[in-house]
Amino acid sequence: MGWVAGALGNNVLQGLYVGAFLVATLLTFGSLARIRQVTDPETRRGLAALLTGSGIWAASHVGFLLAPGITLSVAFRTVGLVVGLGTVGAWLYFTSAYTGRTLHRNKTVRRVAVGAFLIVVAVKVTNPVHGLYYTVSVVSVPFEHVSIENGVLHWTVMGVSYTLSGIGYFMLYERFAKVSLNTKPLLIVVGLTGLPIVLDIVGFASDALVDITYEPLGVAVFASAFFFLFLDQFQSVRLAGERTDPVIILNEDNRVHQYNRAAEEVFEDRLQGAVGKLASEVFPELPLDEADQSIFAVGDGEQFFRVTTTPFTSGETAIGRLLVFSDVTDEEQAKRELKRQNERLERFTSTVSHDLRNPLTVATGRLEIAVEEADSEHVDTALAALERMETMIEDLLELARHGQPIDETEPTALETAARKAWKMVQTKDATLEVTGDKTFEADPDRLASLLENLFRNAVEHAGPEVTVTVEPTSDGFAVADDGPGIPPEDRETVFESGYTTETDGTGFGLAIVAEVATAHDWSVRVEESDAGGARFVFAGQ
Repeated sequence: MGWVAGALGNNVLQGLYVGAFLVATLLTFGSLARIRQVTDPETRRGLAALLTGSGIWAASHVGFLLAPGITLSVAFRTVGLVVGLGTVGAWLYFTSAYTGRTLHRNKTVRRVAVGAFLIVVAVKVTNPVHGLYYTVSVVSVPFEHVSIENGVLHWTVMGVSYTLSGIGYFMLYERFAKVSLNTKPLLIVVGLTGLPIVLDIVGFASDALVDITYEPLGVAVFASAFFFLFLDQFQSVRLAGERTDPVIILNEDNRVHQYNRAAEEVFEDRLQGAVGKLASEVFPELPLDEADQSIFAVGDGEQFFRVTTTPFTSGETAIGRLLVFSDVTDEEQAKRELKRQNERLERFTSTVSHDLRNPLTVATGRLEIAVEEADSEHVDTALAALERMETMIEDLLELARHGQPIDETEPTALETAARKAWKMVQTKDATLEVTGDKTFEADPDRLASLLENLFRNAVEHAGPEVTVTVEPTSDGFAVADDGPGIPPEDRETVFESGYTTETDGTGFGLAIVAEVATAHDWSVRVEESDAGGARFVFAGQ
């Protein structure tokens, strides 16, 4: 009866092996049903390949253990060896994508990997011919089965495979080290994929276990834990660790759930013990309810961050929000310094306007009284000089205002702007022609000033009967006249402050035009019009 008990014991043990790999097959394939919950497409692609390969690998072990005959058993084992080797590539693809690296996109690496894979597969499938990869026999312990005795080539490939897999483990460990959350459970889950190597060694060194690769069991446990226990944590670590900018992850209740090392370094005092606290308690000055980006100052304005809020999802379900703090210190400090300069300029122009205009007004009034009392050409000349000074002050103030950066623009129709500006200028018998229309972003007030100065310039230099043409161009617009034009050697200098060909001109009109164009980030050039006059071309709209 002893042999009967032994046979039953062997059958039970074989059943346990078959059951273990069958469960591994079902778990890995079953986990694929949740693969859509992985939000990053490249991580999802790598994980799907890993699970698919591991499922086929585990199923091939079931076939190997149950196959009736050496030939079929070896066939299943060969399939397992080929697919198992492929899972190394899938593992590296997954870990590279998950940790935000580009190794999986490198074409050279991919070509080398595919080439090496095909060479090893060729050696494996042709083993019946050369017998260098493994030899086959039938053994009775721990139960009767086909035994594969692996050769040097197999162990060389296994050594390289485990080395490459180790690179994947290192990438994951490095990513886990970049975040604040306790990642020990994740490390344990990932470590389970490598634990079966102990069973591989025991099976090779003794008869206690079947000499077979046990890695599919580890992947099955990893897949189950990944999708059913720690999916949110894995995704949080990927999102927080992939950025060099400070990142804070909030859960669905707006409580701090996770943050990366960069956030810890910047907000060390705020984030100590912050996990689980409401974000409004940790960052009370941050408008978390606003969807738009906001600027957040750290300290006494030493650092500035643009805070971007995006939903954090698992599959199609929103489970929190991601706060990304992008360092805009240089940009914001420059903007604030520019604002201070503009304020100083406003105060200066206001002072100039007041302090110069008051005495001018007094002097003009006195001279007008003097004209009534005594008729003198000297008084008339003095009045003309004062009027010219008043005009220069007005032009200088306008030049200062229009040279400041533009804060806001709005869609502006060229034809409407041109006709409104024309009405504001003393055009005498001049004619305005608008050959077309287009809409572009501009500051309407400053565009009006630009057009008014061009129209005034045309009337003053081309005569009272000049025809001014406003026309849209492919990347802007142009203003032309049929006057005498501007000589080529003067076309660069006409935009300089003080340049004028008129004895009573201030020389600021075209300087204002250039300043308005620059404030809009437009370019401006002068060329000859079709009628031989001046044509001012603006581009960049």
